[in-house]
Amino acid sequence: MKAGSGDQGSPPCFLRFPRPVRVVSGAEAELKCVVLGEPPPIVVWEKGGQQLAASERLSFPVDGAEHGLLLSGALPTDAGVYVCRARNAAGEAYAAAAVTVLEPLAPEPEPQPAERPLPPPGAGEGAPVFLAGPRSQWVLRGEQVVLTCQVGGLPAPALYWEKDGMALDEVWDSGHFVLEPGRAEGGPGVSLALRILAARLPDSGVYVCHARNAHGHAQAGALLQVHQPPESPPEDPDEAPKPVVEPLKCAPKTFWVNEGKHAKFRCYVMGKPEPEIEWHWEGRPLLSDRRRLMYRDRDGGFVLKVLYCQAKDRGLYVCAARNSAGQTLSAVQLHVKEPRLRFTRPLQDVEGREHGIAVLECKVPNSRIPTAWFREDQRLLPCRKYEQIEEGAVRRLIIHRLKADDDGVYLCEMRGRVRTVANVTVKGPILKRLPRKLDVLEGENAVLLVETQEAGVQGRWSRDGEDLPTICQSSCGHMHALVLPGVTREDAGEVTFSLGNSRTTTLLRVKCVKHSPPGPPVLAEMFKGHKNTVLLTWKPPEPAPETPFIYRLERQEVGSEDWIQCFSIEKAGAVEVPGDCVPSEGDYRFRVCTVSEHGRSPHVVFHGSAHLVPTARLVAGLEDVQVYDGEDAVFSLDLSTIIQGTWFLNGEELESNEPEGQVEPGALRYRIEQKGPQHRLLLQAVRHQHSGALIGFSCPGVQDSAALTIQESPVHILSPQDKESLTFTTSERVVLTCELSRVDFPARWYKDGQEVEEGESLVVKIDGRKHRLILPAAEVRDSGEFECRTEGVSAFFSVTVRDPPVHILDPQEHVFVHAITSECVMLACEVDREDAPVRWYKDGQEVEESDFVVLEKEGPHHRLVLPAAQPPDGGEFQCVAGDERAYFTVTITDVSSWIVYPSGKVYVAAVRLERVVLTCELCRPWAEVRWTKDGEEVVESPALLLQKEDTVRRLVLPAVQLEDSGEYLCEIDDESASFTVTVTEPPVRIIYPRDEVTLIAVSLECVVLMCELSREDAPVRWYKDGLEVEESEALVLESDGPRRRLVLPAAQPEQGGEFVCDAGDDSAFFTVTITAPPERIVHPAARSLDLQFRAPGRVELRCEVAPAGSQVRWYKDGLEVEASDTLQLGAEGPARTLTLPHAQPEDAGEYVCETRDEAVTFNVSLAEPPVQFLAPEAAPAPLCVAPGEPVMLSCELSRASALVFWTHNGKPVQEGEGLELHAEGPRRILCIRAADVAHAGLYTCQSGTAPGAPSLSFTVQVAEPPLAKLVSELTPLTVHEGDDATFRCEVSPPDADVTWLRNGAVVTPGPQLEMAQNGSSRTLTVRRCQLEDAGTVTARAGGTATSARLHVRETELLFLRRLQDVRAEEGQDVCLEVETGRVGAAGAVRWVRGGEPLPHDSRVSTAQDGHVYRLFIHGVVLADQGTYGCESHHDRTLARLSVRPRQLRVLRPLEDVTVTEGGSATFQLELSQEGVTGEWARGGVRLQPGPKCHMHAESHSHRLVLSGLGLADSGCITFTADSLRCAARLTVREAPVTIVRGPQDLEVTEGDTATLECELSQALADVTWEKDGRPLTPSPRLRLQALGTRRLLQLRRCGPLDAGTYSCAVGTARAGPVRLAVRGGYRALPGLGNAAGAGTADPTSPGQTPVPPGSRAECGRERAPPPQPRPPTSRPRLRPRAHGVSALRAPGGARPRRRRRHVRVHRVGGGDHRELGARRPAAETRRPRPHPTGREETCSGAERAAPGGRR
Repeated sequence: MKAGSGDQGSPPCFLRFPRPVRVVSGAEAELKCVVLGEPPPIVVWEKGGQQLAASERLSFPVDGAEHGLLLSGALPTDAGVYVCRARNAAGEAYAAAAVTVLEPLAPEPEPQPAERPLPPPGAGEGAPVFLAGPRSQWVLRGEQVVLTCQVGGLPAPALYWEKDGMALDEVWDSGHFVLEPGRAEGGPGVSLALRILAARLPDSGVYVCHARNAHGHAQAGALLQVHQPPESPPEDPDEAPKPVVEPLKCAPKTFWVNEGKHAKFRCYVMGKPEPEIEWHWEGRPLLSDRRRLMYRDRDGGFVLKVLYCQAKDRGLYVCAARNSAGQTLSAVQLHVKEPRLRFTRPLQDVEGREHGIAVLECKVPNSRIPTAWFREDQRLLPCRKYEQIEEGAVRRLIIHRLKADDDGVYLCEMRGRVRTVANVTVKGPILKRLPRKLDVLEGENAVLLVETQEAGVQGRWSRDGEDLPTICQSSCGHMHALVLPGVTREDAGEVTFSLGNSRTTTLLRVKCVKHSPPGPPVLAEMFKGHKNTVLLTWKPPEPAPETPFIYRLERQEVGSEDWIQCFSIEKAGAVEVPGDCVPSEGDYRFRVCTVSEHGRSPHVVFHGSAHLVPTARLVAGLEDVQVYDGEDAVFSLDLSTIIQGTWFLNGEELESNEPEGQVEPGALRYRIEQKGPQHRLLLQAVRHQHSGALIGFSCPGVQDSAALTIQESPVHILSPQDKESLTFTTSERVVLTCELSRVDFPARWYKDGQEVEEGESLVVKIDGRKHRLILPAAEVRDSGEFECRTEGVSAFFSVTVRDPPVHILDPQEHVFVHAITSECVMLACEVDREDAPVRWYKDGQEVEESDFVVLEKEGPHHRLVLPAAQPPDGGEFQCVAGDERAYFTVTITDVSSWIVYPSGKVYVAAVRLERVVLTCELCRPWAEVRWTKDGEEVVESPALLLQKEDTVRRLVLPAVQLEDSGEYLCEIDDESASFTVTVTEPPVRIIYPRDEVTLIAVSLECVVLMCELSREDAPVRWYKDGLEVEESEALVLESDGPRRRLVLPAAQPEQGGEFVCDAGDDSAFFTVTITAPPERIVHPAARSLDLQFRAPGRVELRCEVAPAGSQVRWYKDGLEVEASDTLQLGAEGPARTLTLPHAQPEDAGEYVCETRDEAVTFNVSLAEPPVQFLAPEAAPAPLCVAPGEPVMLSCELSRASALVFWTHNGKPVQEGEGLELHAEGPRRILCIRAADVAHAGLYTCQSGTAPGAPSLSFTVQVAEPPLAKLVSELTPLTVHEGDDATFRCEVSPPDADVTWLRNGAVVTPGPQLEMAQNGSSRTLTVRRCQLEDAGTVTARAGGTATSARLHVRETELLFLRRLQDVRAEEGQDVCLEVETGRVGAAGAVRWVRGGEPLPHDSRVSTAQDGHVYRLFIHGVVLADQGTYGCESHHDRTLARLSVRPRQLRVLRPLEDVTVTEGGSATFQLELSQEGVTGEWARGGVRLQPGPKCHMHAESHSHRLVLSGLGLADSGCITFTADSLRCAARLTVREAPVTIVRGPQDLEVTEGDTATLECELSQALADVTWEKDGRPLTPSPRLRLQALGTRRLLQLRRCGPLDAGTYSCAVGTARAGPVRLAVRGGYRALPGLGNAAGAGTADPTSPGQTPVPPGSRAECGRERAPPPQPRPPTSRPRLRPRAHGVSALRAPGGARPRRRRRHVRVHRVGGGDHRELGARRPAAETRRPRPHPTGREETCSGAERAAPGGRR
């Protein structure tokens, strides 16, 4: 027998649990969890105990260890609890989450049919709503485009179109487009179509349709892209010709960029019509791709951006612009500066399929050089997706699980920021992905484009997981566009386009422009006014802020560090702060600052402080207080400010100078507290005699009072609050503790309903409030339910005592047993206790001992023996001991199969000299096998070994040879295992070279390619450019041992290429480059020459090359030249010439002669003849003019293009200030419009700046000016609307006349315009300036004038208190409030949402209260969430309203209920939402509707009615709904016992038995019987019986002493007294006397005289029948309590029951006679009573009657 062991792995474990989900009906719900286990667990989802299956709406996505449940289109029936269950061979785990489906909002009413008239204004009006938005289009140039939108709304909205934020008439001529208004199809809406007659390339852009009416504004946009049609002749003869890149007329600019950096070219073009732009590179049109981006910036410039420039990007870039009026070009030459250290092998572009992989590979010069990988600007770190490998100098990046967003530019970078770049193209459903991120300014349009592989497919646009409106989505063929017009901050987020399992994502960021905060106020002063006020003044900041601003005033109490805002105001000036503005009396300081939407200025502190006193008001008054006896009573009130007050108790003032005090020594103690404006009075440990006391409070302006009421405190249980379940092991000490609210209050302990009895094994202790029950050494029989009971309340303890757990010592692991038929199989298990019970199971069924299965036990060792095992006996066996199990897997194999492994034919492939092992496993270790090869038995030798190990047989070939190939058999009896061995030679490997070899040689050199192999005899083949080479004179193949050579004796350039040495299993690569000899320029020797010629003239440039046949190219200013009449190119032998027969000055420049390897530069300059002055038109004699007359000086030059310089008295002449310079061909003119004294002097016109250059001079003389002039300038003024503006200037002489002009018109004095004169000062005052008074004011005196601007600023309406963000719950009312600096007129402010006016809604209203404006939203819903704003003409404030889904709350909770036994209890609670489904539970067990359990749910209310309650029904009642749980306590009290029928007077004969009887309202109650006021106890002559609700007192052998008065009592109820009379009889029997119980004259009692045998007394004594054996099936049961009758004890643990005799009494002649053996009829026996523990309570033996008995 062979045993093995195995590893079961680890059970499932949840790393992340699914979370509850709340969705709106119709939305998508998703649950996710992460679960691990080994082996990986199988995960299923369940609902309502049923496993869920995938369907159209339900799927179960799996991503590694993450498992999900995706529910599409959630319905109300989908709500409930979903369970994720994970299971593997090692165990099982589960987790649950609830899905709540909310009802959607009520749908908007559908538009009425077009035939019905529109409702009147105000009825059903609303903001515009787009019924159909414009669709994005992609068209060819010249096609007609129609964009249409349909809008609904009342009143009918006005529609208009914009392109890229501009009105159409600002962009186009009116003949280019047509607007076609109309009605919406099938409804009362309107439509507006934009028709573009012939689309042009500049028409591409974003078109937005705006709709506006009195209730709001809406907009929708679309994208139009116009493409160049394929090359074809234009069909329209009027169409402009195709753009042609003409040769540049001037040298292009040069731009250098380091390799790997970005190059950005910007071209700004203007023209009308708007020009079309094309970019060209090296004469070829450019198209936008991953590394070449073409776009238009915000300033209107056209930008070409080349990303990560490489050497191949160098060249000439041209921006060509054209329209119908012409075309223009702009060019730049891009040079890429390569680094000295370069990649040996750069990256190459790759393609990959989506969900596949892509491999990028490059090679660095040195294997020690570190590198880093980037995707564009994002650094890539090694991970599962981006696998980075370094093998020597090779760097490899493997991108796993390709997706659309992996498409892009990838870089490998080494030190010095040297980069190599490659494009990765991801082939999938999405061809053109979204950009990584998109930055848009707030208010601009955002456009996102995606191109798909298939046309007409429907994708899904979403932002942050939420679907975007379809109105902003468009699709056309392969293109899909998302247009978001006028974006706001709320539009920012992660935007995703999904198509099936493929998706692409971009990060949309909305940016705002930053501004500087305003400056601080100036000249801040404080004035202390009349009593309890302070006056604060200040001036506006200088300079005044450009944006609207307010002033914020703050206060600080002296001695404190906190500044608190008082209020905000709009205008600077004076502000009075009264005492009511401060919270408490004290000294206060103040400061002020300026606040605008761009920030806050530094604070300016007012000098000094002011003493202010607030006025007190009652905010929250005193309330009557009701407490229990001994508790503290607290009275409190809140005032509007901090002020001292006085407390009174019953009219007596309480001292407040001490923290604690008392009314009088030994009387009530109190404590007075004040915390800010709150005042508190604490009365400590009040007593009942203080009930009715009157508490009062008084302070200046406030008086209040309240009353104190004291209640007697009931007892209640402090702990435990709920039933406790405790588990112990035998011999442990058990302590049960119950804490009451009152000290030393009595309580009783019960076990299983029966009051406990103290003893050594059970101790009851009381310690103050705590009652303890102690079991010093617990036993199993002590298990049960314990109850600590006091007045009407109980604490319950469920105690379980168990034996110590059993542990299995061996085996600890799973045991596997293999045996064959008829073998003896023994399974052994050892436990840690000899007396521990052990059970055996096979395949889940308990094993019973039989002839085939023997169970043995020897101390702690337990065995299961199969004496003669058969195959059916195999299976899974378990040894169960307590909670532990040992597992055995038994496999019984039939001897019909000797070979266990292999079961089929085995094929072995090996390489020569490898070790080969053939293994065969048998079912028995002693079996013998025979090995054969190709039918012949093998012989063991050093080259062939035979091994035997237990059941395994091996044939080993230590170094296999080719001749060892063949078929090997392992034979036993008629069975065999077959092995086919195939031995091959090892593959040929190339030892050298291991890497690719690159050779560069010059023509006619000898080139040798050598390859070394791992085997000398291995054949090789040589290939060149993929074709096998053949040996010839020009190519020789050599072989030398393991070396192979290819020799090119005289290499030629055409022999270069890629050579491969192929050895079958390996290859070596050689790249051979054969270059021609260099082409050199031998003359001139210098590489740069400066040459100067005269123009016009002949210019010849000459150079000599070697070899003589070398080709050259000539360039001028970077552009290659071509031969023409004006430029001749020559070649003669080694000489190369460029000749300009008639050179002109414009032919000057840089000329380059370039061969393939060298170049020489000629810098040619051409000089012109000197410029000469011709005869002047006016004589250069002095020119005398009067002031104000014009003067013109003129001369003529010999060359029209010559430059001249004018000077006045040796200083250069500046144009302006009355001087003008003109050039008309060769003429040069200086013009003085109005001469004055300053213009007099010598004027010189000089040709050139060189010394001695030709010049011509003029002398100008001007007469003296008049004396009147202005000696000061006017100052520009800016005033507010309604203020005065005064302009002032100084004049000389003082009596000179001054003329005032306003906006060019002479001023006439009047009420608004006043002119004044004071000496040399002149003033003009404009009274009460209005906005139309702004303009230019001018003062003139003589020939001088001065002007200044008058600016009138409108009085601004600014917000002092701005909007604040509000968070509300669905259904709440929301108020948004702002405060302005002044009271605005009606309509001065407007409320907006998302930048648009608020739509009409009955829930939305606005109100104005002076400076305060409010917006009310009643009963907010989730759709109300968004950004709200309040706008005036000068200011704007925004705030965010966030609405969270309505939380389920308890409006009226459950309340504790106390009922009497048999009654009913009603629990009711009220929730905040309707239609909530919940569960009721009692004691943690879910309640089900039934006859005694009724559940009702109506609207918000839920009610539970429990009827027919018993004591066992006490417990905790809970209501659970979703995540809400509410609980209350149900207490069932025992019904008070009353006496229904009391005993009656009785007269008996001496010696007879007297029976007194009473009837109770309950069967379980203790009755006390009394005689003459003393209690009676049972004795042999006195019996107390309980028969159901009847209680009997039987007094046998009555004597005279037994006569007297008898009464019975139960609880507080009493009956009697009744009289018992005893008549004389045979003889006097000892009476009861005055003693009860112990003093009874009982003949059997100790100390009494025995009655002689055979006497009448002896004959009158009843004999009890002998006890009869109890039926074997009877099991004694415990009653909850014993009521006058001895309770039954369990066997072995208590005294046995005594069987009572029953008597039948007959009334005969006034006496009672008894019949022995009489029994009560069966119908009168007590019915079983339910027990709290679930057992039935049976009647006692005294109440049990035999069938057929009668009374």
